[in-house]
Amino acid sequence: NASVSIGRSGAKDFPDFSTNCYIWRIKSRNTSMNQKIVLDNASLRILQELQRDARQTVQQLADAVGLSSTPCWRRIKDMEAAGVIRGYTALVDRTKIGLHLLVVAEINLSQHSEELVLQIERAIQAEPKIVRCLSTTGPSDYILTVMVPGIVEYERFLHGTLFKLPGVTHVRSSIVLKEVKAEVRLPVDIGLNPPTMADDTRTRLAP
Repeated sequence: NASVSIGRSGAKDFPDFSTNCYIWRIKSRNTSMNQKIVLDNASLRILQELQRDARQTVQQLADAVGLSSTPCWRRIKDMEAAGVIRGYTALVDRTKIGLHLLVVAEINLSQHSEELVLQIERAIQAEPKIVRCLSTTGPSDYILTVMVPGIVEYERFLHGTLFKLPGVTHVRSSIVLKEVKAEVRLPVDIGLNPPTMADDTRTRLAP
């Protein structure tokens, strides 16, 4: 875990980049050391390539983004340490493993005390059939994405799990007929602002 703040650095601290870049100052909670992360266009291209295919070798990534292998590897390790890259995983086709039914469930709570919110969020995080949970504004307190084999299994899940979540007073279920788009890659745009980290401020460096 790391706390992150961003600020402008003097020329003596950082090289002169020919393109706009961002400086991320990382201070790990487990150490007193400060780590400086530069997210310039090359780093953003690395993120694009990793999101496209994370099985690429460092040399393949370096060739794709126009770097030699050592600085490419160093950027990857720095972004991993900073939490920009959170991990690597495999994309699984849910229908190929029998999860044919996708349901969006909106739930409402009886109250919004801190204790109740913590209880229900812990219960949701512990339930593998709930693959996504959003706390939202509007008529619903939470919007859940649920994956199950079929309608019988969802009805069992509805009565056996959702209705028994602490403080839940109402559940509205919508069966997904077709996933028009289910993109997991983040829109990393070269030359534009990098993803915002919570509780941070950003300073754009002049070219």
